[in-house]
Amino acid sequence: MLLDPVFPCLLLPAGTFGRIDADASMCRRTGSKERQDGGGRGRGRSDHLPGGGDPAMKPMKPLSIISAALLFLTVLGAGPVAGQQKNLILATTTSTQDSGLLDVLIPLFEKRTGYFVKTIAVGSGQAMVMGEKGEADVLLVHSPEAEVKFVAAGYGINRRLVMHNDFVIVGPAADPAGVSGLKRAAEAFGKIAARQTTFLSRGDNSGTHAEERGLWKAAGVNPEGQKWYQQTGLGMGETLNIASEKRTYTLSDRGTYLALKKRLDLAVLVEGDRQLLNIYHVIEVNPAKWHKVNSAGARAFAAFMLAPETQAVIKTFGVDTFGSPLFFPDAGKEEERLGR
Repeated sequence: MLLDPVFPCLLLPAGTFGRIDADASMCRRTGSKERQDGGGRGRGRSDHLPGGGDPAMKPMKPLSIISAALLFLTVLGAGPVAGQQKNLILATTTSTQDSGLLDVLIPLFEKRTGYFVKTIAVGSGQAMVMGEKGEADVLLVHSPEAEVKFVAAGYGINRRLVMHNDFVIVGPAADPAGVSGLKRAAEAFGKIAARQTTFLSRGDNSGTHAEERGLWKAAGVNPEGQKWYQQTGLGMGETLNIASEKRTYTLSDRGTYLALKKRLDLAVLVEGDRQLLNIYHVIEVNPAKWHKVNSAGARAFAAFMLAPETQAVIKTFGVDTFGSPLFFPDAGKEEERLGR
């Protein structure tokens, strides 16, 4: 059984059901002029007349229309539609992609479940916007305050703790702002602002950007519009590369920084402040809001991320290369106790 290349319908043998009109939410067996002239895959079953007619075509009776529609839906239900449900759209932060973690976890998930994952790595804010529009099935994000609002608004369900790492303030080893070794990240931000040394922000409404805004607020500084404050609008990896080229300060998650460290001319200058804790949650997009969401796949992915076997992979990820893990598994833990 073939599918029409122009309209999502079956190419039926001539005379079987006649013409099905596309305007009636069905399809046309003889559709565009290109197909009538021989440009489409539909040609070859029968020759078309100059006016688009088919010598085997006959006017369709109402009962035939219903029969054709039922046949079409039955065939789709048995094949492509069922197959499409194996596709899962994951919207996630760039740090899980840039660090290489998803390159390890996604193949494991696909192999164990049979799902095919389309990963869209954007800022956490953009990932949640996708969830609000029903353009993703499941989220893996790290912007806790925004996540709580997302779930409270009814867009997400079953928000669960997966893992954490931390943010670090990185910059040139020369450290012109003199922030190296400071215990409080907000104090470091205050010194950067006071000395007007260039700071590179992602500026993309990501979880990292949200963390950065919180630090500026804690420092009592509004950097917007300042010449020393520049925004990339890019992901973490790209922002780190630009900061390295320009020898500027920026805020990064530790995982992405370590993954790219060999090619960066940047040093970790401030770390260890509990305010720099970077927490990741998995959230299923609410199928009550968007009926086409692959809720079964979202549940399967969430369960996979929390499974002991996956948490064990997260625990050791990066140890061989960097001597320490890039993330710390947290399934089943109390979030309030993290970093203590």
